[in-house]
Amino acid sequence: MKTTNYNPSTIEIQCAQIITGMIDEINKRLDGFTVYKIENDINKDNPTVEIFMKDNDGDIHEVIMKIIQKPDKF
Repeated sequence: MKTTNYNPSTIEIQCAQIITGMIDEINKRLDGFTVYKIENDINKDNPTVEIFMKDNDGDIHEVIMKIIQKPDKF
C-alpha cells in the first residue's frame, strides 16, 4: 500500500494510539519508574506521545516521542 498522506499518516496515528494504550505493558518492562498517564496528540503533522512517570523517590518525569513515518521507497 502506498502512503498518499503523510500529514499525519494513518500509520503514524495508529502507532500513537497503540502506544497510548500500553501503560500496563510499559510498566512491566520499566525499571525504577511507574507510568501513571500517557497522552497523545494525533492532530499534529508528526503525532506525539507523552509518557508521564514517577520514579521510586516520587519525582515526576516526562518522555515525549514524536512519531514520524519515513517516505515510502518505490
